[in-house]
Amino acid sequence: HISQAEIKKYQTYVLKVDPEDDDKATEIKLCNFARPHMRAFHMSWWGFFIAFFIWFAIAPLLGEIRATLGLSKAQVWTSSICSVFGTIFLRFINGPMCDKYGARIPMGLILILASIPTALTGLVTNATGLAILRLFIGMAGSTFVMCQFWTSRMFTKEVAGTANALVGGWGNLGGGVTQLVMGTFLFPLFKLGMSPEMAWRTVSIVPAVVALITGTVILRITDDAPKGYYKEMKKNGTMPEVSASASFRAGFMNINTWILFIQYACCFGVELTMNNAAALYFIDRFGQTTEAASAIASIFGWMNLFARGVGGYASDKANTKMGMRGRLIVQTVCLFMDGAMVLIFAHTNSMGVAIFVMVIFSTFVQAAEGSTYGIVPYVNPPVTGSIAGIVGAGGNVGAVCFGIGFRQLDYYWAFIVMGCTIVFSSVLGVFIFIKGYSGLLCGEEDPEVNKKKTLSVPEQDAEAEKEVNA
Repeated sequence: HISQAEIKKYQTYVLKVDPEDDDKATEIKLCNFARPHMRAFHMSWWGFFIAFFIWFAIAPLLGEIRATLGLSKAQVWTSSICSVFGTIFLRFINGPMCDKYGARIPMGLILILASIPTALTGLVTNATGLAILRLFIGMAGSTFVMCQFWTSRMFTKEVAGTANALVGGWGNLGGGVTQLVMGTFLFPLFKLGMSPEMAWRTVSIVPAVVALITGTVILRITDDAPKGYYKEMKKNGTMPEVSASASFRAGFMNINTWILFIQYACCFGVELTMNNAAALYFIDRFGQTTEAASAIASIFGWMNLFARGVGGYASDKANTKMGMRGRLIVQTVCLFMDGAMVLIFAHTNSMGVAIFVMVIFSTFVQAAEGSTYGIVPYVNPPVTGSIAGIVGAGGNVGAVCFGIGFRQLDYYWAFIVMGCTIVFSSVLGVFIFIKGYSGLLCGEEDPEVNKKKTLSVPEQDAEAEKEVNA
């Protein structure tokens, strides 16, 4: 018999933990950086922040790139669609990879790999080259799956909604910061010593270097789980070997996964679309300069500082009062308001009002993202990684679909189609039924199921354990 002292990397923790739930933390201390829980928390949002930073580093520069390469609107949007399409496949793969290897290794490796095409931005000479480059940079966006899995692995389900929303939101904040840093700060700075063309061709080296350093640091100073590295835990017998293919199959066959996939397409998909569209929209619609439009566009991303966290927190609070029904109500309200605000934004003719409406619509978009990942850890706990990956891919599929809308239609109709689609998705919450939990309109909570833990290892639901370890 192996004693508990031998099989845990840490014998004491800075946070309060639940020993019955694999030593997951029952609280979040934001100003703490201690291993394993808070170190993983901070590195997951920072890793995703930098992923966003390189993913959308080109977006605020598209006006300049369009002028240099003589691109049409369709060619610009093709490159933007490629940037979000590139990560769909990887998001599907990363989920099972997290279930099998943990979040740390895939997160670090993908950041290191994505930094290479980012550094090569300056070599682009035509529309095809731009589309291919952005396709490969897009792999950085798949780190979202690791970001959400990592916090689900480190925190109990009572605080997982808040933890997931905070790391996801602060990571998404990179989309706003990159507009400001690249378009309003670094680009003009580089322009002081060179031509505008030379400036956009060299400025992407900065985010590339930061991504390379971040990926390396993540691999070296973090843990896979509260009890240490997956490799050691499997060797010590504190964690079963997981089949990645069986994990993916179990997540794929769950109808709730696909409803959340559609709903996430209508919140995160909208955010990605706005990251690509906002700066160009304010240039084309209101005649702003690259620097000014980038600053305005960054406001959308800056809402992530609190909005996604508020969505997750509201979901957790509603859960304590009404169980799963509370989480579903928060989700439905956020999505409905998200769609309604997009429709109002489409009809706005004044730049001041457009910015004001964009702030409100951004807030609901990101709150809906937070509430979605308050639900994900409940769907089928032993395969949360696969489910997080599939739902996360929904965001990119949504961005591709909305991006095609913006490519083919004028701004007004593209926003109308997007708004109506989001309002429709809000209704789908009535079809989410998770075993043992109440639905939006009917059903009751099963107290026995509520005692079970999310993402517990090695104790898992008997059926799911049989399936995943097959």
